[in-house]
Amino acid sequence: MTMRKSIMGYVGGAILALSTSSMAYAAEYSFNLQSFLPAQATIPSKIIDVWADNIENKSGGRIEIKRFASMQLGGKPPELIDQVIDGVIDITWNVVGYTPGRFPSTEAFELPFIVTDARAASAALWYMMEDSIAETEFKDVKVLGNWVHGPGVIHANQPVNTPADFNGMKIRGASRQVNALLEQLGATPVGMPVPAVPEALSKGVIDGTTIPWEVTIALKSSELVGNHTEFTGPMFYTVTFVLVMNWDKYNGLPDDLKAVMDDNSGLDFSVFAGGTQSDADGAGRAFAADRGNAIVTLDAAQSAAWADVAAPVYDAWIAEMAGKGIDGQALIDQAKALMADY
Repeated sequence: MTMRKSIMGYVGGAILALSTSSMAYAAEYSFNLQSFLPAQATIPSKIIDVWADNIENKSGGRIEIKRFASMQLGGKPPELIDQVIDGVIDITWNVVGYTPGRFPSTEAFELPFIVTDARAASAALWYMMEDSIAETEFKDVKVLGNWVHGPGVIHANQPVNTPADFNGMKIRGASRQVNALLEQLGATPVGMPVPAVPEALSKGVIDGTTIPWEVTIALKSSELVGNHTEFTGPMFYTVTFVLVMNWDKYNGLPDDLKAVMDDNSGLDFSVFAGGTQSDADGAGRAFAADRGNAIVTLDAAQSAAWADVAAPVYDAWIAEMAGKGIDGQALIDQAKALMADY
C-alpha cells in the first residue's frame, strides 16, 4: 500500500471555495472553535483557517465556524479537549501532550529520533487513528485530523552542543515524552504550554525551550535567547496535534453536512497540516539568523550520539505501556512501517 497522497486537491479546494461568492444566507449550523495560540500564528492562520473556510464554503454557507484564538472563551490550554467533551466549546485543535498520559498510543510518534518527515508521520498517525486509537483513546470526541510539527529544536541562553551541556539547565518540554527525553539527557525538564514560554524565558524561570522553528516568531523566543541547536537526520523530537469536535454537535448535522465535514478532514487534511507547519520552519530560522543568533547544526554522527544517549527512553516507555495493557513495541513498529511506506 502506498500512502503518498497529493494535498493539491485539498489546497486547491480551499482556493476554489474562497473564490466563490460570499455566503448569502445565515448559517444553519454555527460552531465555535477555540485554540490557544494568537490568530496570526502558523496553525491558526495557515492550517485551521484554511480548514474552516473549506467547511464553510463547501457547505454552501450552511455551516459557520467562529474562531477564537488565545483562549478567548476562557480556560487554559490543557483543558481544551475536555471543553469539547463537555460541550463548553464545539471544536478545538490542541497538543495531545497537554493532557499527559491520557492518549498514550500517540506517544509512539513523540519518542526521540523516530520521525523523519512531518507529512509521513501525520499520515501514519491518521491510519493508526482510524485503525484503533480513535475508537479507544479518543472515543469521547470526533477526531477530524491529526498531525505532527517539523523538527524539534533547542533554543537556549547558552550553547548546547552535547548532552553534557544540558547539565544544570532548566528546559521547557512540550509533552511527557519530551520531558522524559530531556531528563535522560541531563536537563531539568519544565512542563508548560507554549504560550507561557516567553514570560518563563524573560524571567529566567527556564534556561531554554524545545519548540520547532515555525512558532518562534509568534513567541519572540529568538529575541529572548540567542542559541539554537538543530539535528541532522531523524528529528530530535516532535509532538502530536489533534483537531476534534463534540460528538453531539457532529451527530446533530444532517448526513450531507457530515459528509462535508468528513470530506474536508481526515487523511488529506492531516498531511496538509503537518506539511504546512513543517514548511513554515524556514521563516523562523531565517529570523534568528538575521538577528545574528548562533545556530548550530549537529552533523549526522553528532546527532547519532545524542540518539544513543536517548535510547533508554524507548525501553522505559515500552515498559510503561505494558503496564497499561498496550503493546508499545507493536505501536513503534507500526508507526515506523507506515512512515516508511509513505
